[in-house]
Amino acid sequence: MGWEGVRKGRRARARQVPAEGRLSREQGTIVKDWGGRVPIAVIYPNSYYIGMSNLGIHAVYSLLNSYPRVVCERVFWEGGGQSSPLLSLESRRPLSHFTALAFSISYELDYFYVVQILKAAGIPLYAADRDDRQPLVIAGGACITANPMPLAPFFDCLCIGEAEPILPEMLTVMADEAVRRDDKLRMLAELPGCYVPRYHQGAPVARQWAHHLDDFVVSSTVLTPDTELGDLYLIEVERGCSWGCRYCLVSSTFCPIRYRSVDRLVEQATKGLKYRKRLGLVGPVVSDHPEIEELLSRLRQLGAGLSVSSLRIGPRCGMVLSEMVRGGASTITLAPEAGSERLRRVIGKRISEGDIIEAVEGVAECGFRRLKLYFMIGLPTETDADVEEIAALTLRCKDVLDKGNAGSRLSVNVASFVPKAGTPFQWLPMADLDTLNRRLAILKKRLPPRGIQLKSESPAWSQVQGALARGDVRLAEVLVGVEEISLAGWRRAVEKCHLDIDFYVLKRWPVGNRLPWAVVDLGVSQQYLEHEMDGALAG
Repeated sequence: MGWEGVRKGRRARARQVPAEGRLSREQGTIVKDWGGRVPIAVIYPNSYYIGMSNLGIHAVYSLLNSYPRVVCERVFWEGGGQSSPLLSLESRRPLSHFTALAFSISYELDYFYVVQILKAAGIPLYAADRDDRQPLVIAGGACITANPMPLAPFFDCLCIGEAEPILPEMLTVMADEAVRRDDKLRMLAELPGCYVPRYHQGAPVARQWAHHLDDFVVSSTVLTPDTELGDLYLIEVERGCSWGCRYCLVSSTFCPIRYRSVDRLVEQATKGLKYRKRLGLVGPVVSDHPEIEELLSRLRQLGAGLSVSSLRIGPRCGMVLSEMVRGGASTITLAPEAGSERLRRVIGKRISEGDIIEAVEGVAECGFRRLKLYFMIGLPTETDADVEEIAALTLRCKDVLDKGNAGSRLSVNVASFVPKAGTPFQWLPMADLDTLNRRLAILKKRLPPRGIQLKSESPAWSQVQGALARGDVRLAEVLVGVEEISLAGWRRAVEKCHLDIDFYVLKRWPVGNRLPWAVVDLGVSQQYLEHEMDGALAG
């Protein structure tokens, strides 16, 4: 199954559906009386269509509403301006009526919409300009945990880590109406996992994480057909990843790896099957669950259709494929990431070409109708020859697929490598735009003529993402200066701010220099990350 739109994000696409129409098609909407309660808006800075497939939104919405003294409502960004006021979905109230605005941010290019939302709501953009009349503006999510700095000037408080251990103490502070804004911020600054830029001093803020996942239910709270995964009931299976791929943010921002028990997962599945016939199992590497065979077997005994968000190529791959096809899945996604054995070693993707071909043989034998392959271009030490290997490997996969299941289709999704804070590649630059476009052209020349669909993210937008991923507080001024969300609008804002954007995108940084995100302690030592980077570059 391909969940790339949900996992990697897309720029907002407005679907002009009235809120009343959306609510009428929802199941599980939580509507509370505001009397005597603390109103909090959970905000996803992208469209309803994309946001409602983000399991993090469901988790925070459910968690906040589990407190009797809290009323939590959802807000999405559909574009528009003053002619279409920004209102909460449930009660249609403006953002200024809430005590706190809680942004959930998982994709750097959504930073543009954070600014647009604050503007549309009439809330001062910079935290320093707000007073007791405005709500507290807070944020969390993977991007915030890794590097909060490009957005730090806009937020009163940024949550470093997972919501479950952070929110309870935060709510105690926010609910106290007798305490003024500045005093609340000082109190929040003393809490674990809370980065309050105005009052931060001393040691880095330590990332917080939930120790026992079974203590917290994370599954679809509100079901709607008006979203990417509308036919699925989503259930979180695990968090974290033990594989340590050197380009990936998950190993640092969601470690250590934790699994939910099979009994709890089956309990959630039983509930979910009352609303949907198919279950979507969510996690960085669902197939790594130590009891995956028992889990899939018990879910199939319930009569559930099954889809899995992530399947690692490896020994368990065949078994999971078999269970998925029995559960009604017709599309499978595999992620070799690089075409050559050498480059997969560089990035820490510990799979061989034999492993990949064996997995594709399993896809063909099981009768899947569609296979998607994920690759990256612009990886550290990559050459044009490595990209030629992507084409060669893909064509070998197509031959295997055609031989074993002639009616199936093969597509390839290509993204540009973006260095992320907290990973071994955080010091390394992206490839320049000419190189990325040339390597993408190699694949366009080789693959579509053989009947392989090729989809790619814009290299130019990927470089914008790279600037934001490694950015510091100076990027906030650029975000404010973007008059239209386009590449031209971005470039004009960069020029107006006299910022050398190549410093963030195309420069290798010295290891000894202080990093913009040094205010955050992810729990992974810089010595380890440096060692991994050196190992990668040494081959």
